[in-house]
Formats: sequence, structure tokens, C-alpha cells
Amino acid sequence: MKAVRFHEFGGPGVLRYEDAEQPVPGPGQVRIRVAGTSFNGVDANIRGGNMQGPIPVALPHTPGIDVAGTVDALGEGVTGPAVGDAVVGFLPMTEDGAAAEYVLAPADVLAAAPTAVPLADAAALPIVGLTAYQALFEHAGLQPGQRVLVNGAGGAVGGYAVQLARAAGAHVIATASPRSADRVRADGASEVVDHTAGDVASAVTEPVDVVLNLAPVEPEQLAALAGLVRNGGVLVNTTVWMPAPSDEARGVRGIDLFVRSDPAQLAELVARVDRGELRIAVAERVPLARLADLHARAADGGISGKAVVVPGS
Repeated sequence: MKAVRFHEFGGPGVLRYEDAEQPVPGPGQVRIRVAGTSFNGVDANIRGGNMQGPIPVALPHTPGIDVAGTVDALGEGVTGPAVGDAVVGFLPMTEDGAAAEYVLAPADVLAAAPTAVPLADAAALPIVGLTAYQALFEHAGLQPGQRVLVNGAGGAVGGYAVQLARAAGAHVIATASPRSADRVRADGASEVVDHTAGDVASAVTEPVDVVLNLAPVEPEQLAALAGLVRNGGVLVNTTVWMPAPSDEARGVRGIDLFVRSDPAQLAELVARVDRGELRIAVAERVPLARLADLHARAADGGISGKAVVVPGS
């Protein structure tokens, strides 16, 4: 089969489009014929060797944490997915990923794929959708009528966060650049703050119950965002290299989010997609053979929105 792998850590140039052995599923695993994977920022950090502590990988390694595709072989003991099933999943980060024509997956991380979108596009859902869902509902405990600030709403996680928060009955304040402001409004933001025009903390004039920070801000900027949270509220931060600030005197909790695979939550997101309640946004579709170019553009800040990577094209 064809796969993209890196045999050493480094920049985008270490990614090679090459022949690889087609994997054979072991106990509890299925083999998936990949329809699509996606690019996530953590892919670049793993490729660069910056995550060997929390996410150790063996070389050569195939990136691609998200997968959408069709089950084509079962390992021993698999009783859930069947051959021919269309599935999506958030793959184990330490194992070979879906930037290949075939990938192995634990059967118990998979959910049925949405039917309302092309199968390849469903690869834009798992990791970013789960990040938004876990941030808002597990960690922030978002309730109807609350005010939530999504800092970095123009990105892939932000789009899902705005949609989910609005659907939950929250008043959503979103930060976005002018190029993504219309998309953020379409996702359901009640207010849009242009983060390129000035200080976000100064532009938000009323307290919020929840801050969801998705942007690589400076520590002092994150502290200022925490200052916007009303007493007893919460700040959830996804830029985990910079700890989320708390304010014990005011009962403001700071939470660092490490997203995890959760097939039940993923199935809920899929159901929302199929009911027309959650939109999967795909900014571009990139052939697998051009994955190195996609990594290079991401390093230069040249990606806006979610890119899906498609084998065989």
C-alpha cells in the first residue's frame, strides 16, 4: 500500500510518500480502508520529535490521528464493527496513523460514520469535535443561558465549539480574524471580536461564565482572559504548554484540556451531523502524496480551517 511515513524526526521534509506493508489486524483490531484523514497541529509536533515524552512513537511512523473509512478486515475477538461498515475514529496517538491507504484501529474507538457528508469529509470531525465537546460539557459544565468566550473561534476546534455552545443555549462571544468572521457568525456566534484589531480582554466588557482558549496567546494575555470570568466560573485551555491560570479567591478554575478518544461522545457528534445540527467544515482536500506540502504550509501559517487528506488522488 501507499503511506506517508517519517524515518527520522524533523521538519516537513522528513515525510516520505512511499510503499509500506499492508497491516494485518490483531486481536481486538480492525483494518480500515482509509477514505480520509486530516491534519492536526499535534501531527507536526509528533513529527518534529517534540512529543516523545507524552506521545512516544516508533520510527518509521505514519501520522494521521483522525480516520474515516470502511472496515475491510477483522482481528480475533471483534464483535462490534463488521466488514463493510463506514466508520470514524480518533486513533491512538502512539501507533501508526491514517496517512495511508489502510490503517489498523482498536475496534472499541470507532463510531459509525455520518451519512450526511462524504465519508472522507467525516475525518474532519473526531479529534477537533471531541476537543470542543469535552471542553464545553465535561470540563466547563456549560449550561443554557451562560456566556461563553471562545478565543480562537476561527480555527477547526473553534467552529465546533461555537456551534455546540450555541446549540446548548449559550450566548457565544467569539474571537476571529476578518477572514473568518463571517464563518464564525454562520456557526452561531452572538458577538464576534476581531482579535487583530486590539486587546480581546478590553473588547469584552461584561463578565463571562466560561472562557475556552484555543489560541497560542502569551501568558499575560491568558491571565487577562481569566480576569473576564465571573466568580465561580471556569477557563479551559487547550494550549497545554502554558498552564491555565486559576483564581482561588474568586473560585475561578483553570483547566488544561488533554483530549481523549471517546466513541460514545463521537457517536453523539455524528448523530448531530446527521440531524443537521452540526456542520462539518472542510477548507480543502489534499492528496495523500502532498501531505508534506500541507505540513509545510501549516508551519508557515498558511492553513485556514480544516484540511482533509485523501488517499488515491
